[in-house]
Amino acid sequence: MNHADLLALAFFGVVTTAYTLVTDHSKLRARSISAAIDRQRENWMQEARRREFRMLDSNILGVLVSGVSIFASTNIFVIGGLIAGLTYNEELSAAFSSVPFADPITPGRWSIKLTLLLAIFVYAFFKFAWAIRLANYCAITVGAMCDPADSGSDVAAARAKTASRLAALCGHHFNRGLRANFFGLAVLGWFFSPWIFMAGTLFVVLILLRREFFSGALAALKDTP
Repeated sequence: MNHADLLALAFFGVVTTAYTLVTDHSKLRARSISAAIDRQRENWMQEARRREFRMLDSNILGVLVSGVSIFASTNIFVIGGLIAGLTYNEELSAAFSSVPFADPITPGRWSIKLTLLLAIFVYAFFKFAWAIRLANYCAITVGAMCDPADSGSDVAAARAKTASRLAALCGHHFNRGLRANFFGLAVLGWFFSPWIFMAGTLFVVLILLRREFFSGALAALKDTP
């Protein structure tokens, strides 16, 4: 790779790492939409322990699992396509070099760029798969909740707390998978130019920051008692 490619790759690594540290491991996370949704998950489970029939909660969990499953299945197809692209790197790199506005690309550089994309989407698949398992664990803990007559007991409160924590973990890993998919789209710009790659990375980060800290959805959640 040339110096521009190395600069773009380093920029991508620094920006994505910084974004993850800010949104997941800093004090600013308390102001994010993820934290606001975690509070609503806890409210949900505290209400669920008082319900006599919990079919509503089971239906919600089923919707969550099906949504995550769609992304996991889609990533499998993407991974298969990327592996095929690595198999025919010489033919595809030669064909892509003729695309307007795209820098000429050697088979070696084509393989490196596809390998980065493959690593990102494999990572996303594992996150989605783990989110599905966590949703199943959450469903089991909802099924293990105490009888509504005992909803005021410490055991009932502890089980509801466990269910909300599992739901929050499910959402966290699902968000990580979605985030990886967004950054995978930014990597596509690298096939055209390292400068487009850097611009795409910055654009994706700005979009994610806006949705995490300045979105209308977050404002609506803040107004919820």
